[in-house]
Amino acid sequence: MSYPKLTDHAGALESAAAIRRGDITPFEAVETAIARIEHHDAHINAVVVCDFDRALSTAKSMTGVSPRTDQPLFGVPMTIKESFDIEGLPTTWGHERFAGNIARRDAKLVSQLKEAGVIFLGKTNVPPDLADWQSNNPVYGRTNNPHDHERSPGGSSGGSAAAVASGMVPCEYGTDIGGSVRVPAHFCGVWGHKTTWGLISKHGHDHPAMAGRDGHDGALSIAGPLARNAADLRILLELTATVPLRAAAKPIKDSRFLLLIDHPACPTDDSVRGPIEAAAAELENAGIKVDRASDLLPDLTAQQNDYMRLLNVAMARGAPAPDGHRASATDWFDMLDVQARNELAWSRLFEAYDFVLAPPAPVLAVPHREGRVFDGTITINGAEHPGAAGLCWAGLATYPNLPATVLPVGETGGLPCGMQVMSRKWADLDCIAAAEAIGHILHG
Repeated sequence: MSYPKLTDHAGALESAAAIRRGDITPFEAVETAIARIEHHDAHINAVVVCDFDRALSTAKSMTGVSPRTDQPLFGVPMTIKESFDIEGLPTTWGHERFAGNIARRDAKLVSQLKEAGVIFLGKTNVPPDLADWQSNNPVYGRTNNPHDHERSPGGSSGGSAAAVASGMVPCEYGTDIGGSVRVPAHFCGVWGHKTTWGLISKHGHDHPAMAGRDGHDGALSIAGPLARNAADLRILLELTATVPLRAAAKPIKDSRFLLLIDHPACPTDDSVRGPIEAAAAELENAGIKVDRASDLLPDLTAQQNDYMRLLNVAMARGAPAPDGHRASATDWFDMLDVQARNELAWSRLFEAYDFVLAPPAPVLAVPHREGRVFDGTITINGAEHPGAAGLCWAGLATYPNLPATVLPVGETGGLPCGMQVMSRKWADLDCIAAAEAIGHILHG
């Protein structure tokens, strides 16, 4: 089984190994990455905030220096989602009125990765307020999907996925509350990981309206890596996790899988169903048991309704809804109680299953449009459905605060298709390991 690839350029760990061997210097690695950005970005527009001069200066200072043992990504160039602060660079979240919002310090995640030897080349494109499955805004314009420039790379980490898929950089870091890491990975044919809520610090990832005021880590929203292979996801997670993680190391042949490909909130397009069903069949051919139903599954209709309510209140920070209703503190605590009960239901399911397999979205990369995907419709098997209904597969893992790894599993009409691998809370490394094993079965 194959999926469309755009690049064979080295990944993050492979690049770091080449630098350690002396095959390439950090300066040469950065120069090469900048050249790729300048070549590809004329058509893709993914890296919208460039910091090339500082990157070259940093790389020059690292050339000829032996990396420390705690610098596994020494000399590796990468970019990061525009919404993360990098000292001296703008953080706009896609709003012209915040074009002058220059970060005074690095986000915690940026600092952690710099300590590991990463050299940042700049930042990648987002939709306004990180609230769309497109990456288009008045400040930086529109990012195109590298596989089809008339389609979206996803959002809100669309610039991130497009930069990785096209080979501009080997890896990235985005955020996800409505599939914003998983959907771009799915649309662009790369790997992405939605972390367990709270695993990765989002300090320094604040809306510009909150600039200079440290705040809480918002409900549901997480930071997660994107890459072109599982090993790079794993190292990015290990370098940035706020708590120690341990993998169960259970062989995939002994693992129990539940496949969910239908959701009561939204149908699944055949272009997505086909590759995922084929992937499940390959697993079964390899001797792995894959169930298609379970009485342990939470009520998905109720979960989607509860997720959307919590999502909307969290994204609006309690501002009145379009109907004028404002959630009270009592409403908020009630919503958290309902979410906690949903978490418990999933924990019971994961006593019987090791992993749940599901689509990251009901469609492949959507055509460009004016206005948000969520405010219009998406075409599923020739019929129009509310765009917001497509969030059901994102909410599957987001609402109960669970980890999920997306890997590319196939294609339809030249567009890549991904599959998300979910597991229990804090089983992030297990999700990545299972996705890696599935990838070996599918692609060798």
